[in-house]
Amino acid sequence: MKLGVNIDHIAVLREARRINDPDPLEALGVLKRTATEQVTIHLREDRRHITDADAASIIKHASMPVNLECSINKNIIEIVSDLKPHRATLVPEKREEVTTEGGLDVIGLEEEIKSAIKKLKENEIDISLFIDPNEVTIRKSAELNVDMVELHTGTYANIYAMLYSTLSKTHHTIKELELSRAELKELLSKSLGQLRINADLGVALGMQVAAGHGLNYSNVEEIIKINSISELNIGQSIIARSVFTGLENAIKDMKIAIS
Repeated sequence: MKLGVNIDHIAVLREARRINDPDPLEALGVLKRTATEQVTIHLREDRRHITDADAASIIKHASMPVNLECSINKNIIEIVSDLKPHRATLVPEKREEVTTEGGLDVIGLEEEIKSAIKKLKENEIDISLFIDPNEVTIRKSAELNVDMVELHTGTYANIYAMLYSTLSKTHHTIKELELSRAELKELLSKSLGQLRINADLGVALGMQVAAGHGLNYSNVEEIIKINSISELNIGQSIIARSVFTGLENAIKDMKIAIS
């Protein structure tokens, strides 16, 4: 299974003090040494971590494909078209959110998405849509003629955390998931089933299928059992572990976890 390492959180550390270190560009050498298949970055509208200069430099110097996540905002699509990453992953984005929550509304935003796709295709950029794992969004994504869909695994990750993490129950409780262990186990099984069914459907409709959001060294075990998922994009958990083990070891540990 291909691993895309999201290095946004290196830039988050830099922006915490608004200084020059750490520089996300320096991660490319580590990714190359670990034979990482892809680097993923998110150029947000608010530029809270990765900047335009970061994106341009990473795309210029990366020895592996660059997956650039972005909103469908016209100005952002213009910038992405000029940068010409290997792939653009279109994601929903709200200024006030801590991180991207939920998949792209491919029904309600169909015309805007079509416009973004047209512009990106004119610049020979592969396109992925970050979507919730349900049949309607999978089929609509196929109609939009994109190369790939990335299934949002946040719901699965949240349920997993509430079921197995003591910390989440004391510090990061998710109110709607304050359920019994039996109920959480049922929800976890249902969430995995949705991911599996819709990954299979995506492949059957001619798209590649990736997955990402909230995945870590513990919860990824069940996701890698879904054979129709060919790529994982993982960032925060890898960068978090790297604080203690170093980035190279953190990536190697994740590669072992998904092998």
